[in-house]
Amino acid sequence: WRGREGAPYSTLVPSDEVTINYRHGLPVITLMLPTRGERCQFTVKPVVTTVGAFLQDVQQEDKGIQRAEVFATDGSKVSDATLMEVLLMNDFKLVINNTAYSVSAPVKDKLSSEHATEMEDIKSLVHRLFVALHLEEHQIRKERELLQKLDHLKGELLPLEQMKARIVDSADAKTSRLLWVGLALMSTQGGALAWLTWWVYSWDIMEPVTYFITYGSAMAFYAYFVLTKQDYIYPLAKDRQFLHYFYRKSKKQHFNVERYNKLKDDLAEAEESLRRLRQPLHLRLPIQEISDKD
Repeated sequence: WRGREGAPYSTLVPSDEVTINYRHGLPVITLMLPTRGERCQFTVKPVVTTVGAFLQDVQQEDKGIQRAEVFATDGSKVSDATLMEVLLMNDFKLVINNTAYSVSAPVKDKLSSEHATEMEDIKSLVHRLFVALHLEEHQIRKERELLQKLDHLKGELLPLEQMKARIVDSADAKTSRLLWVGLALMSTQGGALAWLTWWVYSWDIMEPVTYFITYGSAMAFYAYFVLTKQDYIYPLAKDRQFLHYFYRKSKKQHFNVERYNKLKDDLAEAEESLRRLRQPLHLRLPIQEISDKD
């Protein structure tokens, strides 16, 4: 028998000379070492071990092996980079020196449901142990990063907070003055109407005047609704006037309201992250479980 590359092999040994059995979920390859004349077992990890690594282990075990290769049943050579998991899916030929061993693909026993459940429990236990060993270190590092971020944000917000406080005081004072001016004007109007009614003219003359004053006030309130899409309610009107003074003063003093709001949002987000991070430290629970409960 010849390989595809034309290399002759003097002997083609039956498959029982090389056996593959599964032990504890891993394939164990048993073969006869030509120089030492004894059978040797090689346990491989299919998902990480390559064909080249397996052949290298065989050659290291028997220094008299000069040539070790693997061929498919059609004679094509199997690359050394091929994983053993792929190789063990089909029959193949193992060539050691000038002897070719016909190897049958192993039949992996199906795990019982009880054993499969046990394996899943072991995986879950390993995951929990890893979390328990590394979670606290990760949380401490994350907490340190959040504290540094909080200090940085508070440092940027401090001058903005001071400027905002001055602007708020100024806007609030102007709004209060405007309210008092409105009260003074209404008092003056009431006094003037009373003086004209009882001392200058009679009620018959002043009645149409008060009617048109009332109608004009109603038109003014309706115009306020058309322009602002809000009813003329005194608290809302006061807040609207306060914001008008606030933004006008902010523009004059170059106070960046958008940047201030962004910093406040980032600060609130960092504080919330720190609170959620510290909570599992007291409860001794993984962060994932806390997130699920939230």
